[in-house]
Amino acid sequence: MSLPLTGEALEWSNRMRTFVDEELIPNEVEAEMNGGTLPEEKRQRHRRMAVEMGLAGMDAPKEYGGLALPNMAQVAIYEQIGRCTNALGWCFGESHKWFFDACTPEQLRKYIIPIMRNEKQEAYAITEEGAGSDVDDIVTSARRDGNGYRITGEKWHVTSANLADFFVLQAKIAEGPNAGTHALFFIDKDSEGIELVRIPRYTHTYNDEHPIYRFNNVFVPAENLIGEEGAGMQFTHTWFRRERLMIAARSCGAAQRLIDEAMAFAKARVISGQPIAEYQAIQFMLADSITELWAARLMTYNCAAAHDRGEDTKSLHALCSMTKLYASEMVGRVADRAVQIFGGRGYMRENVAERFYREVRVDRIWEGTSEIQRIIIARSLLKRGIEGTTAL
Repeated sequence: MSLPLTGEALEWSNRMRTFVDEELIPNEVEAEMNGGTLPEEKRQRHRRMAVEMGLAGMDAPKEYGGLALPNMAQVAIYEQIGRCTNALGWCFGESHKWFFDACTPEQLRKYIIPIMRNEKQEAYAITEEGAGSDVDDIVTSARRDGNGYRITGEKWHVTSANLADFFVLQAKIAEGPNAGTHALFFIDKDSEGIELVRIPRYTHTYNDEHPIYRFNNVFVPAENLIGEEGAGMQFTHTWFRRERLMIAARSCGAAQRLIDEAMAFAKARVISGQPIAEYQAIQFMLADSITELWAARLMTYNCAAAHDRGEDTKSLHALCSMTKLYASEMVGRVADRAVQIFGGRGYMRENVAERFYREVRVDRIWEGTSEIQRIIIARSLLKRGIEGTTAL
């Protein structure tokens, strides 16, 4: 599938493919059979290699030691990461560019730069029991108390919190001129008043857990406020746009892996004297899968190019929603077909199709459900028309 990729993006794609093929994919079954975990020496090796490649700072400015890669190259990286299961590609944290726009020098020194060095790991505490895709529904409050804030509330699906050193928490300002607006805070995980409620078990088999935490009047120094009171939603939207684009990239990588594996099996599996790849029913499933992957990849890389061109933020918001919507639903259909092609083998946990069938389902939920993406897209279309929504 020919795409107008830059030489830099192609170089990163090839480099990451080698890393994924040689370091991550060979460990998938071991991780699956051991609750998502790998021996500590393997886990640390993967983290060390990722940091040495600069992946933790791919989005960070060069003056802080980052790579400042174009979005096209970052998408190429995440597409390859998407080719492995069990979240083995989550072997590095990330110092996103928006942190460097929002944080003070001291915050960067204490929280963000250490991520790039594999010295600290973050976890986002945004979602709540009654507030998922519509973040404005959160009820966690931040009330001024002397030289800081008191945080009270409960956060769900705090991804990777079991491995994290600190939270990036979103709350609503409780009083004062900015009451009701959103704010983000750095909160050290060992702060007094943080309670681990429980660790739910999920469909996928990951080492990164998604616990529920309760913040019981937790004191946070004022210097841990990210940006200003009222700026929290703006930063969250910036983070969402990037996450939605990278979810689409990982979806493309997963779909390609599934097609490759299903096609290889179909060529080798013989029934009634001929490979099942010669049966039209199998050919149709493969044809539909590659067609949808091609469309999703075109959307994903064109969305990345629009970011690199500096298109209007509102258009980028809609483009990311369209891209995530289509790519995340596409890979679900491809996974379903792959299980069908593998037959009984496709229902075994040691099979890549079975693992992806479970894992890609959440991509239609987190960072905004498919239904929320449709609302964003429709509103943009009604306000800005086709050209303003698609950046054509």
